[in-house]
Amino acid sequence: MSAVSTSTWDELFQTHERFLWGLCYRLTGNAADADDLVQETFVRALKHPPARTDEPWRPWLVRVAVNLGRDLLRHRRRQPYEGAWLPAPIETGHESAPPAFEPADAAGNPAARYDMLESVSFAFLLALEALTPLQRAVLLLRDVFDYSLRETAAALGVSEANVKTTHLRARRAMRAYEQARCVPTRSLQQQAGQALERFLQCLRSNDVSGIETLLVDDVCGLSDGGGEFHAARKPIAGRDKVLLFYRTVVKQAGTNWRVEMRFLNGLPALVTEALVPQAGYAPRTAMLLGLDAERRINRVYSILATRKLKAVRGIEA
Repeated sequence: MSAVSTSTWDELFQTHERFLWGLCYRLTGNAADADDLVQETFVRALKHPPARTDEPWRPWLVRVAVNLGRDLLRHRRRQPYEGAWLPAPIETGHESAPPAFEPADAAGNPAARYDMLESVSFAFLLALEALTPLQRAVLLLRDVFDYSLRETAAALGVSEANVKTTHLRARRAMRAYEQARCVPTRSLQQQAGQALERFLQCLRSNDVSGIETLLVDDVCGLSDGGGEFHAARKPIAGRDKVLLFYRTVVKQAGTNWRVEMRFLNGLPALVTEALVPQAGYAPRTAMLLGLDAERRINRVYSILATRKLKAVRGIEA
């Protein structure tokens, strides 16, 4: 770091840290991984800065962060995972500017295919799981961060022709998502909030018929305990099974829990905490819903793993 003063270094971190975090979170779907990747990127910049420190740092930092992220994704795919893998939720509020947001251009008018809030939605992050690490990186840079073909090729160290081909394949792999896009509009946020409140109310009052009207026939419940806590290891498919599962969870919890509604990943969600932690059971969870076109619940996502909840605040007593 001989050519970089401490003040310049601090400025570099302040200028680029949030952008890199936002990119790494979308790339990995995990806030804790994004923290690690950004930290490692700046460590490498500190130890082995680019040859031309008088040139803009953003392209170099993005290249390092994305390469580290692709390595992480490749490693993750080779590792067994107990239960369903779900993204790590982040708190976003209801506005179109989630944490780590930075406009794609100086005027704040990104021409990207997916806006910043949609690109952190659970539906979008889960859709990215169908893509290879390179496809994910290309799609995010081109369709979320509005990188040009040349900029994307430079960031990934591949040819422009390779970017074109990979981008085409990535968009093709996103077709299922495109047919039922989850854009967190105010209308969708209101409907999701109403569904969530009604779902919670029916569970608390053991209103079976009320819950049944909220769930589609082929609703699926997915739980991510990361092998750390009791959780459904396989997807729970079908209305009767999902209903039974969550009624049992609420019955077992009794009065030993408190709940708060938050905006996670662009939509209303529930954060629950045990008043008295029990061995083997998650002390804190986050629940998010997926809705179909008729705004009935077709997915119930429960995140229990401690590392997955690092970006979700605890409930104040």
